[in-house]
Amino acid sequence: MSLDGGSGDRREGQSPAGNAVAGGGNGVLPGDSIRPAAVSVSNQRLRLNPNKEHKPESYDDLQLEFSPSIFSSLERYLPPSMLGLPRADKVKFMREILLKYLPQGERNRVQKHREYRQKIISSYQPLHRELYTMHPGTTFVPSFLKAVSDNTEESFRSIMSEPSPGIFTFEILHPRFCELLLLEVENFEKWVNNAKFRIMRPNTMNRYGAVLDDFGLETMLDKLVDGFIRPISKVFFPEVGGATLDSHHGFIVEYGNDRDVDLGFHVDDSEVTLNVCLGKQFSGGELFFRGTRCDKHVNTGSHSEEIFDYSHVPGQAVLHRGRHRHGARATTSGHRINLLLWCRSSVFREMKKYQKDFSSWCGECSREKKERQRFSVAATKLELLRKEEGESTT
Repeated sequence: MSLDGGSGDRREGQSPAGNAVAGGGNGVLPGDSIRPAAVSVSNQRLRLNPNKEHKPESYDDLQLEFSPSIFSSLERYLPPSMLGLPRADKVKFMREILLKYLPQGERNRVQKHREYRQKIISSYQPLHRELYTMHPGTTFVPSFLKAVSDNTEESFRSIMSEPSPGIFTFEILHPRFCELLLLEVENFEKWVNNAKFRIMRPNTMNRYGAVLDDFGLETMLDKLVDGFIRPISKVFFPEVGGATLDSHHGFIVEYGNDRDVDLGFHVDDSEVTLNVCLGKQFSGGELFFRGTRCDKHVNTGSHSEEIFDYSHVPGQAVLHRGRHRHGARATTSGHRINLLLWCRSSVFREMKKYQKDFSSWCGECSREKKERQRFSVAATKLELLRKEEGESTT
């Protein structure tokens, strides 16, 4: 069993293109030619902490490979010497960073996926259009809304349980919203079958389910991440970029006797993962967690304190690090449908290349560090003991 994350076959919901793209451009800025940046990427690094006083420029009018919101988010982390440069120079600098995570082959897939998505959106007629914009009062339960409005660690913890370190559960979606979303997904799947349109599944492991962004729900999910998941992640997952989540991959998975049955042990391609059970009636399908791991330790064994099983409750969310190893047991009866939202941070992915101790959240790294500290303390004590013995014999 490999958990190296190199293959989409080991991840729940691997998107062929992710969702860091927007628009159908070719990388050219209208009325704003790209020229060599005054400061090269090779000798500049992003800030460790954002410049909260800096107001980023708008990139909504540009047609690039990435969503404009990613550039606005990333701009706060630019080195001070770059903030006064022309927008085209800043775009070039940030684009070179972002393209490291989107090689040419992937960019070709992104373009094809963009065309696929536009074809769907131009033809598909939504059943419940109110889902496509964010209406907090009808989307979330009141307790969740109040906690986010108060926006403090105390308010978040007042609605959350942390049954195992780094795993948070809480009520989030209003039952009516869950019902409408299920009906919308069913309507989309019927449209796909009637139109004989080839649907792109969340990954090669799931034969059922759909990518929500593909049929128009991208804006709603953007708002969900920006206004509701990022504030929580900023508090509980700061060490993996929780404060800088700037893109997502949102999808539905379906399990049951006539659907997918289970899902193997894996890690997600995300910094933070939101998993919400939408229903319906089912038994089984428990999530099993086995500790958080960095790339170096992803295939190591689990320790007793890391073993945790979770039973899904409709409308309830599970929030955890993407690198928290997990899987889904067999759904033994009924039909289980879950909303998955992979939240990503381009800032974190860039900075972890040159900042030390980015794997402090890894259970095995923490154990190794404690072991080194224990060994160092023991060695120091032994050395002091030897010195005392030597002095006593003189």
